[in-house]
Amino acid sequence: MKYYIIAGEASGDLHAANLMKEIKLQDPEADFRCWGGDLMEQQGGDIVKHYKDLAFMGFWEVATNLNTILRNMKICKIDILLYEPDVVVLVDYPGFNLRIAEFAKENHFRVVYYISPQIWAWKTGRIHKIKKVVDRMMTILPFEKAFYAKYDYEADYVGHPLLDAVSNDIKQREEVINFRSINHLDDRPIIALLPGSRKQEIVKILPVMLQMIDQYPDYQFVVSVVPWLPIALYDDFLKEKNVSTVVSQTYPLVLNAELALVTSGTATLETAILGTPQVVCYSTSALSYRIAKSLVMNVKYISLVNLVLDKMAVTELIQQDLNRNKLKVEMDKLLFDEAAKRQLSEDYQLLLEKLGNEGASKRAAAIVVKTLNS
Repeated sequence: MKYYIIAGEASGDLHAANLMKEIKLQDPEADFRCWGGDLMEQQGGDIVKHYKDLAFMGFWEVATNLNTILRNMKICKIDILLYEPDVVVLVDYPGFNLRIAEFAKENHFRVVYYISPQIWAWKTGRIHKIKKVVDRMMTILPFEKAFYAKYDYEADYVGHPLLDAVSNDIKQREEVINFRSINHLDDRPIIALLPGSRKQEIVKILPVMLQMIDQYPDYQFVVSVVPWLPIALYDDFLKEKNVSTVVSQTYPLVLNAELALVTSGTATLETAILGTPQVVCYSTSALSYRIAKSLVMNVKYISLVNLVLDKMAVTELIQQDLNRNKLKVEMDKLLFDEAAKRQLSEDYQLLLEKLGNEGASKRAAAIVVKTLNS
């Protein structure tokens, strides 16, 4: 069978790749044409566009790149028609993918959506489009199935795919055990800086994180660098700073860290699953933030950890609150307050219980293949 899979971000590339791996076990003749990244390509996907050319964060950023986005959408639509897939599989990335879903349905292609758009947070009205154009919706957060049921739409809850990506044996892997020697780090405890995977995030958030270096001379700071952004972008902020960098080693870094400063997104959930204390950081352009705040009326938190737990388990420092003084206060709590560390550990354990068991990728693959045979 022919599968057209679209993922527009780093996390989507990871989850789509694991989905493809499981699809191949159930459909050995599977042929994949994709919008995604290196991990999807490693699973045999023929990559039309890399997600590094697709990821625009924030309303202002999207508006200023609108011509590029529309051109990519046109390319995608033509490519789907030429490829004639048996199914179009859309992975998260709702601004782009919901428009492709509508186009695919109009042209009589089966449409499966993996990782539901967060329409429970904003743009709830999108549920009516989803009911019309998506044949199967697969959700990864435990409360999403009930949300769809309120609108008389049966979604499939498959569990969170991060539990597959962060498998139980990860702590025994060589790159984790020998992380310090591999990266020429000393014996001081590590504070991990995860400033995000987009240029806009690096520019807005990394400088604030780096202000903490002189506050903790007994710790070494290590920045997680993504390979698809130019190293010069990081160098602009890291020059003359006493800080190390690692590339594509997020899990080993987080597992070896005493504390992580994490840009809001999938990485907050990954850090929690790995069990490392964290402070969630978020900052965007003033215009983008004002627009987002006016639209997102249905959620109390921005971190997936807090959303799943429905409580402020991890501190969120947003916009003006992301500053040197408040960051120092929260870091001190998680480094030196045993009660705070113990409470967070208990919250992380509850999070794992709520997310369920491993096997989301396998269950999702079964639904995709079943859709083709129905």
